[in-house]
Amino acid sequence: MNDFATTYRTAQAGALRASAAGSRVRLAGWIHRRRDLGGLVFIDLRDRGGRVQLAFEPGTTPPDVLARARELGPEWVIGVAGLVRQRPAGNLNPELPTGEVEVVVDALQVFSASDTPPIPVARGGDDELPAEDLRLRYRYLDLRRDELQHGLHVRHRAMQCVRRHLTSEGFWEIDTPMLTRRTPEGARDYLVPSRVHPGEFYALPQSPQLYKQLLMVSGYDRYFQIARCLRDEDLRADRQPEFTQIDAELSFVAEEDVFGVGERTMAALWREILGVELSLPFPRLSYAEALARYGTDKPDLRFGMEFQDLTALLCEADFRLFAATRESGEQIRGITVPGGAALSRRELDELAAIARAAGAAGALWVKRGPDGLSGPFAKALDEGLAGRFCAAAGLADGDLFVAVIGHFRGAAAGDLSRAAVLGGAEVALDALRRHLGTRLGLRRPDAHAWAWVTGFPLFEWEPEAERVVAAHHPFTMPHPDDVARLLELTSGGPPPAGTAAFALYREGLRSRAYDAVYNGNELASGSIRIHDPALQRAVFRALGIPESEAERRFGFLLEAFRFGVPPHGGFAFGFDRLVMLLVGAPSLRDVIAFPKTTAARALFEGAPSTVADDELRELHIRTTSA
Repeated sequence: MNDFATTYRTAQAGALRASAAGSRVRLAGWIHRRRDLGGLVFIDLRDRGGRVQLAFEPGTTPPDVLARARELGPEWVIGVAGLVRQRPAGNLNPELPTGEVEVVVDALQVFSASDTPPIPVARGGDDELPAEDLRLRYRYLDLRRDELQHGLHVRHRAMQCVRRHLTSEGFWEIDTPMLTRRTPEGARDYLVPSRVHPGEFYALPQSPQLYKQLLMVSGYDRYFQIARCLRDEDLRADRQPEFTQIDAELSFVAEEDVFGVGERTMAALWREILGVELSLPFPRLSYAEALARYGTDKPDLRFGMEFQDLTALLCEADFRLFAATRESGEQIRGITVPGGAALSRRELDELAAIARAAGAAGALWVKRGPDGLSGPFAKALDEGLAGRFCAAAGLADGDLFVAVIGHFRGAAAGDLSRAAVLGGAEVALDALRRHLGTRLGLRRPDAHAWAWVTGFPLFEWEPEAERVVAAHHPFTMPHPDDVARLLELTSGGPPPAGTAAFALYREGLRSRAYDAVYNGNELASGSIRIHDPALQRAVFRALGIPESEAERRFGFLLEAFRFGVPPHGGFAFGFDRLVMLLVGAPSLRDVIAFPKTTAARALFEGAPSTVADDELRELHIRTTSA
């Protein structure tokens, strides 16, 4: 059965193959290109399935149909009927799946004409795309491009694959509400005024977090949802105000149980979309280990070049910058770059600029060649020290060593807060590692390096608000070895700022949160949740949330916890980002049908827009000018 057969067509244009030669078909679609060769007219007809060549030729095509074909323009919508025939050997088009056949047309119907499109749909291989704002303004035309259709097709296949796989593992897909209660944590909520309850507002969900925990309280054991979420935050290429995530929650589980489900789901996706078998289980890295080895909590594990601390050794050199570290307490850390000695002097000089852009004072390098070491600090290493340095750094002939001097705070003094890391020298050395990995071709797109990063801090410092906040969310279970210390430190609320207890509370408490990282991209986050009501209240106290405030904001959850809660945990994979990486697209906007701009505007429909005063009055709202 041909599922695409309708009143207007017997097949998709892009589905025709050599086996259809000799058959009569009816097709319908858009005119991709028209070529008038005098006696002959050729049209590339496009539908969602692809393109096929239509031939209008004297002697076969009726004269009135041939004349009408010469009047057609790009993006007109037409229907045709004709005979499928094999193309002559010299006229095959190997770039199209339909390139062995063409349809000789004997009947033509115009369904609708098109104005000249403001952006081209049919493009040559070297044609540049129009400006993105223009393409977003005419998104319905841009969506006709092959690249975007491919991205949305992959998105569809990925979504169905996830549903099939999680269903096979015993999960139920359950919808949760879009109009929810505001429980502000992290990003700002989008608020929706209630017409029937004056002065009250719903919030659009940032995630289904509390609902999926309540489903575990309700005994549903394994829940998932392809969830739509919304956050009112600043945008970038990989962030949208509304987004989709693969959301799952499981009861009676520990971390390894959750990891297994996540790994098998990703393996099913990679097998379905890319034909790639992922190696399971994924490696596990603690947060502290990831920072010490790679300077980031989302390391790209497609290549090595791990951080090395050579402070003690290099401080023996007679080199001013190294000697200064003895007084400052800074460290000298670096990476050994296999084959990096082949970089040009201009490329080596560029490394300092990359480090400065990431917040460091600069970068130093030394390379090893047939004649020994060369570079800014090579002469400061005598023969004995040079030999020890090469041995410690694993620096072979043809290799490069790049160093950054600074405070590597994420790996020192137990300071594991994200705020500390963002201000540390780790950022600069990580930027250099990624840059060199790309420059030397080590970040291969055909490599698939997954890992789970575990043991994130329970709390982190929010500089703008000058307060401690939940690093993940306030429902994350503390590490079992840190529970007693948490209760002791925060029995009366957060410790006073500036005290030793405050420093430990701010920086030293671990959680049972985890991230899934792929090729240097964070693709999922999750945690084992708190299922003890007393511990949940203690975490609220630790965050400076008074009992009355906790009841007001989270009372429905605390009440549910009075009636029996299983141990539970889950994850949320960013679905838009997953599809972007599966397709190899440069932006999330290429795999979302109707995305917003970086200013959170929908240019094609003109949203957001003003609302008339009478409609606002109905919602009990009055606006004021800024």
